[in-house]
Amino acid sequence: MNTIKGKCFFCSWSGGKDSCLALYHAIQNGGIPKHLLTMFTKQGKRSRAHGLPLSVLETQARALSIPLVIRKTSWDDYESTFLSVIRKFKKDGVDYGVFGDIDLEAHLEWVERVCSWVKIRPYEPLWKRERRDLLNEFLQLGFKATIIVIKQGALSSSFLGKTLDQQVIKDMEKTGIDASGEKGEYHTIVTDGPIFSSAIHLQLKDQVVRDGYCFLDVSLGAEIKMEVFNE
Repeated sequence: MNTIKGKCFFCSWSGGKDSCLALYHAIQNGGIPKHLLTMFTKQGKRSRAHGLPLSVLETQARALSIPLVIRKTSWDDYESTFLSVIRKFKKDGVDYGVFGDIDLEAHLEWVERVCSWVKIRPYEPLWKRERRDLLNEFLQLGFKATIIVIKQGALSSSFLGKTLDQQVIKDMEKTGIDASGEKGEYHTIVTDGPIFSSAIHLQLKDQVVRDGYCFLDVSLGAEIKMEVFNE
């Protein structure tokens, strides 16, 4: 793995457990975080992967003291939009991109390809580590995460809103899925941990079914405003 010590990086940020653990390791290994990058739907109301509202991601960024950069895009334009923003990062002195992939080869190949085009080095601190070990580490470090998306047919919607802990992990494993959720069985939002200055308190709202997934709509008890770079 490339050394990231003393190097500026952006983190590809979903708001969930894997991108958060990757960010943690990049910081622990001496990297200098410059941006969290989150892709939004074309309408700009929700993050593309986890369906999170902007206000929640802003609050995460504030608690992490890292500026949030968002881009609105369709799936068809995703790659070109992603390239456009990381090209700008590179011009501003960012040398590395941090990603939370574990072992899906297609994801790694895409990351390596797009980063190579702008001469940014990908940093994948979770790559090829045991999935269960990563879950254990995430919890042992003191991170807190809430399940906000489940894939229909993989998990029951009863898991939505649950805090990720050892019992919930065991319950997911009993259903036959890999509890890391690496294949999209579920997604989380991280609300606290060792790199957060304060915990994030969520309001759990309605469940929405879309494109084979069930999303739990979440919001904040009070809106917290911060600067978002969406030039």
